[in-house]
Amino acid sequence: MPQTTHEQQSPELSDPRMSRTGRGIVPVLAFAGITVAVMQTLLVPVIKDLPTLLHTDPSNATWVMTATLLAGAVSTPIMGRLGDLNGKRRMLLASLAVMVTGSLTCAFTDDLVIMIVGRALQGFAMGAIPLGIGIMRDELPREKLGSAMALMSSSIGVGGGLALPGAALVAQHTDWHTLFFGSAGLGVLAMGLTVLAVPETPLRAPGRFDVIGALGLAAGLVLLLLPVTKGSDWGWTSPATLGLIAAALVVLLLWGVFELRSDAPLVDLRTTARREVLLTNLASIMVGVAFYAVSLVLPQLLQLPRSTGYGLGQSMVVAGLCVAPLGLTMMLVAPLYARLSARYGPKVSLMLGLLIIAIGYGAGLGLMSAAWQTVVIAVLLGAGIGLAYSSLPALIIGAVDASATGAATGLNTLMRSIGTSGSSAVIGMVLAHTSVRTGPVAVPSMAGFRTSFMIATGAVLIGLVLAAFLPAQRSAAAPVLLASSAGDAAARMSGLPLAGSGTPLPLAGSGFRGRVVEADGTPVSGANVTLIDRQGGQAGLTTTDAEGRYALAAPAGGSFVLAGSAAGYAPRAYPAAHPATGRPTETDLVLTVSARERRTSLRS
Repeated sequence: MPQTTHEQQSPELSDPRMSRTGRGIVPVLAFAGITVAVMQTLLVPVIKDLPTLLHTDPSNATWVMTATLLAGAVSTPIMGRLGDLNGKRRMLLASLAVMVTGSLTCAFTDDLVIMIVGRALQGFAMGAIPLGIGIMRDELPREKLGSAMALMSSSIGVGGGLALPGAALVAQHTDWHTLFFGSAGLGVLAMGLTVLAVPETPLRAPGRFDVIGALGLAAGLVLLLLPVTKGSDWGWTSPATLGLIAAALVVLLLWGVFELRSDAPLVDLRTTARREVLLTNLASIMVGVAFYAVSLVLPQLLQLPRSTGYGLGQSMVVAGLCVAPLGLTMMLVAPLYARLSARYGPKVSLMLGLLIIAIGYGAGLGLMSAAWQTVVIAVLLGAGIGLAYSSLPALIIGAVDASATGAATGLNTLMRSIGTSGSSAVIGMVLAHTSVRTGPVAVPSMAGFRTSFMIATGAVLIGLVLAAFLPAQRSAAAPVLLASSAGDAAARMSGLPLAGSGTPLPLAGSGFRGRVVEADGTPVSGANVTLIDRQGGQAGLTTTDAEGRYALAAPAGGSFVLAGSAAGYAPRAYPAAHPATGRPTETDLVLTVSARERRTSLRS
């Protein structure tokens, strides 16, 4: 049957992703993101009581918070890469399952070491953020992608902010272990909704998983953060501190060399070296520092007794409610980001967000004497962090190929997680070592709070400078959402045969052509071949002829993804590029028989 042209079809038929937008993909993925983000601030309401609850000293108790952030930093590129290779929905469910396991581990223990292990398992679920962004890019029409990615990206802060009052209410009126039972329930609910509403995406990246790269990254980050956390106890010039820092630098250097030489790296450092990717990732670290600083400072300031002379004497619940506007404001600015980015580009919205964060922390240095002042700080910081978080994935996705979406956004979330885990370690150390004694206990001092805010302000200003050097927004070609390729349309106008008619489709200009075959060379007729541009838009779609041949015109030179699919075969995606020389690039696609089809054949 001849294919119909774009003008003859409804939008729903011309873009198969359009029909999926009503199935709840965006709210379910956002809920999953909020659920895993809750783990970051789950214990903030009881942070000042953790040494007593776990029978340890304050510097060791800091690791109950840092372990979650560190595990999140390690898991984000790992899960992003596994999602590209094995399916993003599958890996999203695995992330949530690990989080539930960690929650139940923590729910039944008061032992410090077991608690740290459980908290690390909870943090491992942070890989759900890049996985959710990757699913959105694969499944949503382009006009809805910007606001959806903004909501998913900001869910990190939204979950962290909204968790505070809820966690405070639970911790104040029940045993604190109930927090972990609640988080396990949220994880199970998120898994169920994901199974019901989120389809598995067909895109797969070629290659294998880099086990050595994953282990090297984990070892390097642990070796780096451990002396940062314990340096004040051990002494900054002690052999243990200096030795671990040196070991971390050596491990990370060797890791980088290995990644550059690997044919299937966990982190594509060559892509990372691109100006827009490198600067965005460095700015992401600074945004991560800014987000976690406020989460550590404001709840403790609000709960300290007035007898200290600077504490605001509020209950856990009131403290949580005062900080809750941080998450609420982040959620409210996501639609605003979509408008700003569409008009001015994500670079401008990122710089605006960083500027608002700097104003919020600057104002916070003098607004710490009343509960209402902390609400003002939370609103300002929430608006700025929401804009910044929403801008980061758009900047990254605009700079990488579609098949690397999961790994690239995972790396960007890694940078944010490094910022939050570094912030937790450094500010935890500052607050612990500027503390003052009030009766039998030591409490954070006002000097420590102000120093923490100054660290966050400095980080944001560095991020603002980095963002200023990002390339200006490039005008992207409008997506060509066709049920057939531009070459098909040209062929119809000229009377030339189409793909599927038994004769290979000639190209009016540059593009891709080749064959879709099985591993043994058997042609696959009637297979769909989709051309996807680097912004994730569908630039062409055609079917193969009786001999498995296809041809697709490309709108311009550059990097693309060719995705092949057919009934009874597992879908595959291949990175492809052509130099726009006017000649087609020959690219063959190899499909393998699906597991289900293979089982059916064996039974018959």
